[in-house]
Amino acid sequence: MLQVAGVLKAFQGVTALDHVTLSVRAGEVHALVGGNGAGKSTLVKVLSGVYPPDAGELRFLGEPVRFAGPADAKKAGIATIHQETNLVPTMSVARNLLLGREPRGRLGLIDSAAVHARAAQVLAAYGLEVDVRRPLGSLGEGARQIVALARAASADARLVIMDEPTTALDHGELEVLFGAVTRLREQGRSVIYVTHRLEELYGVCDRVTVLRDGRVVHTGPLAGLDRLRLVSLMLGRPFHPAAPPLPAGEPDPPGDAPVLEAKGLTRHHMLDGVSLAMRAGEVVGLGGLLGAGRSETARAIAGVLPVDAGQLTVAGAPVRKWSIRSAVRAGIGLVPENRRTEGIVPTLSVRDNIALAALPRLSRAGIVSDTQVDNIVATFMRRLGIKAVSPRQPAGELSGGNQQKVLLARWLAMHPKVLLLDEPTRGVDVATKVEMQALLDELAVDGLAILLISSDVSELVKNCDSVVVLRDGAITEQLNGPEVTEDRLLAALAKD
Repeated sequence: MLQVAGVLKAFQGVTALDHVTLSVRAGEVHALVGGNGAGKSTLVKVLSGVYPPDAGELRFLGEPVRFAGPADAKKAGIATIHQETNLVPTMSVARNLLLGREPRGRLGLIDSAAVHARAAQVLAAYGLEVDVRRPLGSLGEGARQIVALARAASADARLVIMDEPTTALDHGELEVLFGAVTRLREQGRSVIYVTHRLEELYGVCDRVTVLRDGRVVHTGPLAGLDRLRLVSLMLGRPFHPAAPPLPAGEPDPPGDAPVLEAKGLTRHHMLDGVSLAMRAGEVVGLGGLLGAGRSETARAIAGVLPVDAGQLTVAGAPVRKWSIRSAVRAGIGLVPENRRTEGIVPTLSVRDNIALAALPRLSRAGIVSDTQVDNIVATFMRRLGIKAVSPRQPAGELSGGNQQKVLLARWLAMHPKVLLLDEPTRGVDVATKVEMQALLDELAVDGLAILLISSDVSELVKNCDSVVVLRDGAITEQLNGPEVTEDRLLAALAKD
């Protein structure tokens, strides 16, 4: 179906793809994996016509191809489904599905009845039964992904590239999506499946290609390739999941006096009397299913979400005005779940993104010291291992994991007392996840109080001293110390 031979792509003198070779067979689901900055996104953009290769050859359906843009790739039969679906949320489900290919009547006008009937038929074949007249934006993320996949398939795409399609899906939505992928395979179509979730690869993919530093380091069947070996290939070194790198010394026990106390946080239809306390050197987890109120709790503490009632105290001093400015001044930093829309400023440089929150502290009479900024940026780029061409590179050009590190650096440069991390390892590779976990240990040793929100039960168990479980905006259980086990946490999440 697809052959990539010796493809080279460089940006500003940095090689993103180094003579990459890849083949995808007809009727195959081919996994593409690698660490952040490995070249996955660049390769996807070359295949979908966003970037022309600097050297090498692409062959599709046996013929050499060179795309002038995404429209050329789509016309040739290659469809790309991105993590953030590029559909129109205000338009109906049916129109999104058949946009540009709507059935028309005798006068050339769109036949709405035929559009609705055809859309319902196509989606039913993929296990999705919804009112196709509804706006697409009223559906959940999983349903929107199915619409995007069905749109690509119904447009006769022979190769579908799925870039992190399951990041925001629940278990039921995953099953529907996997069923749709299986249907494509049965039709003889091919899928390139990009994901950081290893369990998905073994559930749906036939073969895997591993990229590292822009090079292909392995291609072969997934059957017989154990997970430890796959992770080792991605990292380029032996990997022991049970023993991530730790800073020297054991963490000090949490202090007695809470650094942060939140009491009775209430917001209509969102939070119902949430109370929690965090001590210096303590990592407190927030557990719960989607919609339980985890992100709302963090956003309320950070002053982003106004509350109807509640009290907040930091280091013994009450935070009287509920605002982002007051929270930051009190020493609270929030790394939000959606780093692209609420975190980094993609057009600003790495340097400016890191220094953004600290600028008032670094200025005298309104003049910012460039030397101080450069020193702080260099320190945190080195400490967090941020990979960039230079501090002047736009942050939007970095990989997801490096963007996450830039956000962390921004708040660490403020020397906060409390750090709120909302899904900090979502969408990052295994290597970056290990680095993040080691960093949490280091920050706790330094006395920082950390609130960790994660949908990954094992991540909460591994990192947290205690876990607060939420449901429908209210606390249902709190696990402390030895109680924080996967069995206890899963039971708390599943409790009626």
